[in-house]
Amino acid sequence: MLALIGADTAQQARHHIAGVAVDELQTKSSTVDLVTAADHETERALVEALSLLRPDDAIIGEEGANSVGVTSLVWLIDPIDGTTNYVYDFPAWTTSVAVAERNPDGTMGPTLAGCVVDCAHGDVYLAGLGLGATCNGQTIKVRSTPSIETALVATGFAYVRNRRAQQVATVARVLAEVRDIRRAGSAALDCCWVGAGVVDAYYENHVRVWDVAAGLLIAAEAGATVNDWCGVDPHADDHLVWAASPAIAQPLSAIIQL
Repeated sequence: MLALIGADTAQQARHHIAGVAVDELQTKSSTVDLVTAADHETERALVEALSLLRPDDAIIGEEGANSVGVTSLVWLIDPIDGTTNYVYDFPAWTTSVAVAERNPDGTMGPTLAGCVVDCAHGDVYLAGLGLGATCNGQTIKVRSTPSIETALVATGFAYVRNRRAQQVATVARVLAEVRDIRRAGSAALDCCWVGAGVVDAYYENHVRVWDVAAGLLIAAEAGATVNDWCGVDPHADDHLVWAASPAIAQPLSAIIQL
């Protein structure tokens, strides 16, 4: 399984950051948005494997992979989703791989298959369009949540200051209406946890397609209501995504889109 190649590479590459001070690591979008040699090494391993298996397909990766391809398929790679967790050895980081259709205008079509490896716990989440979702080979289903007031909701925050300020306003509205909020630090894992019933819903603004393509399909195939990436530019960085147990999808959507 392709995502397992990435997960194994990332696990082995942790020696790159052993003993390295956090403030010595590279950053990306802001001074708090970390990127490591392991991110790049893992993405290279995945791209090399894909180039052998599917040389004609497009590839978009978080760390810069951007192969145009000649087919209607695009592979979406997040080599380490939750790099800050990876650096701090906080047990919530994943490798995420999905394959989706591309529309003729270059926007995203439906995601066809996705795999998320919860590297800290060894869990492998997998889904195919119309085929259901599994964790370690066992079928998963969303939790039946009767109302928004009883919902445990996961979310995340951007690494850019002004975006965080906007997200704080949103989370204040959500927190007033739900049971509680969780912030683990991996969008892919949050989506999988919706599918597995660990949380009742997940939402986040300013995510990228590689963050959630696999996870959203896993959540949807497990019975969640989701808003996906269909029709959106794959390079957009301002998309609001959410996945929720069906009974609370509408009220959650109304709260977060005020």
